Formats: sequence, structure tokens, C-alpha cells
Amino acid sequence: MNLARPYLRLPAIVAEPGKGPLPGYQPPFHSENSIRVVSWNLLRQIGATVRDIVHLIHQEKPDLLLMQEATVDIDALPTLIGGHYARSPLPGRIHGVACWSPWPYRRPPMTCTLPSGTLIRRVAQIIECGPFAIANVHLSHGQLLNRRQLRRMSQLLPYRAAILGDFNLVGPTLIRHFRDVGPRAPTHRMADVLPIRLDRCLIRGLACVEQRVIDNYASDHRPIAVRLELLPHK
Repeated sequence: MNLARPYLRLPAIVAEPGKGPLPGYQPPFHSENSIRVVSWNLLRQIGATVRDIVHLIHQEKPDLLLMQEATVDIDALPTLIGGHYARSPLPGRIHGVACWSPWPYRRPPMTCTLPSGTLIRRVAQIIECGPFAIANVHLSHGQLLNRRQLRRMSQLLPYRAAILGDFNLVGPTLIRHFRDVGPRAPTHRMADVLPIRLDRCLIRGLACVEQRVIDNYASDHRPIAVRLELLPHK
């Protein structure tokens, strides 16, 4: 996978050499042309635990699970159920983005920097999934800054790509050539009062054939699930 522009690569934490998942945690079939992705902001330390994640994987059996606000506690995931895992901490923070898959990665997930605000330096995780790439993001709260971060991701990724995660974004993304295809239902309750759709999925050169919000309340965010399929290359 060749990224379109130079980027600053940071090290990721890989818990241990990957191995096949335990029975009950693997999808019934595997295809490079179709992938089921689940994305979930865990709410660091006080939200979803590694046991909640194990339950979600057993229930949903994704080809790829993307996590935001993952801490060192989540590194136990492959020890509990097997699979292939990597975590990319935000510089200077206790949490970051992480991914798990029952299938071996073609190459280790990459970590790249995003435009940062004054307080938090943001990174994204890029996973090569056969003929396309998926970016796992946890964007800033500033509405101009998070759109700048999305524009950077759109420039880095190959033509066939998806961006998923916690966008912290209200309204349209305004990113050319990418379509917002995630579920339209709210995924987060702001201040425990206002339901809002912060968790999104953008795609380019792909089709979304399934999408839904998962009823799981271990975190202040509900997970989203999408099935993505290839479109003919232009």
C-alpha cells in the first residue's frame, strides 16, 4: 500500500505475534472484496472493558474492529481470544486508536500524524485490507480542525479507502470524493442529554451494503457496524 503523500510515521504497540482467534470469534468466511467493520469509542478507563470488547467480537464477528480511546488494558485482548492486534497511542496521552482482526494483517498497521490542536496531538491508524485501506481516527473537537484532519487523511489514502471512527463532527464533513455512508442514528449522548451522530464512515471507491448502530451501552458511544465492498476502479 502506497500512501499518496509523505507522512510522519510513529511506532505502534503490538501486544504479541498474532495467532488465529479462538472458536466463536471468527467470521464464517473471508473475502478480500467484502469486509465487515465495527468501530467503537471505548471511553477510556471508565467505559468499555476488554471483557466488553470480547463480548462484542463474539456477538458481531467482525473482519476488523476499530477502537478509539484504547488504553494499555486493551492490550490483553489477543491474549484472551487470539487474533491480530495493534494500538497507536496519542503522544503524551494514556489512550489512542487500536485495531483487532481475526485475519493476519498484510503488513503491520501504520500510524501517521494529523494536524494537531494546542492540547492534544492526534494520530490515525491505517490498516491495509487487501485492495483497499481503512483509516481509524479519533478527531479533534474543533469543527474547523477536525475537517482539516479529514482532508489530510483523504490526501494520504489510496483511491479505494474508508475512514471510520469518532469524528467529533457536527454536520456535513465537506470532504471531496468521499461519501458519508455510516448509520444515521445517534451514536453518542452529549452531556447525557442531546443525542448526536459522532461516529461515522466515509468511503471512496467502495460501496456500503450494510450499516447499523449496535445496541451496546458499556461506553458513552454506541458501536457502528458497516459492510464494505469493492467498486470497479476508475
